[in-house]
Amino acid sequence: MNILKSIFGSRNDRVIRRMRKEVERINALESGIAALSDADLRAKTDEFKNRLAQGEKLDALLPEAFAVVREASKRTLDMRHFDVQLIG
Repeated sequence: MNILKSIFGSRNDRVIRRMRKEVERINALESGIAALSDADLRAKTDEFKNRLAQGEKLDALLPEAFAVVREASKRTLDMRHFDVQLIG
């Protein structure tokens, strides 16, 4: 059992590895989201609702949605979510 765990990691290790890839996607969107005006940032919520209504999968929206939340937090609270907070 320990041999398999050392090769593939624990279930928790695999989940965190997968989440880190998602955080990389969120980070890649950061500069584009930061360039949006306040009105454009607010409009993203309606855009997400429409995309979901048209059948887009939630998993496809999550990186962009988290990037928008992170930017909104930065603008309103002057606090940016750390990568580990996004993983949590």
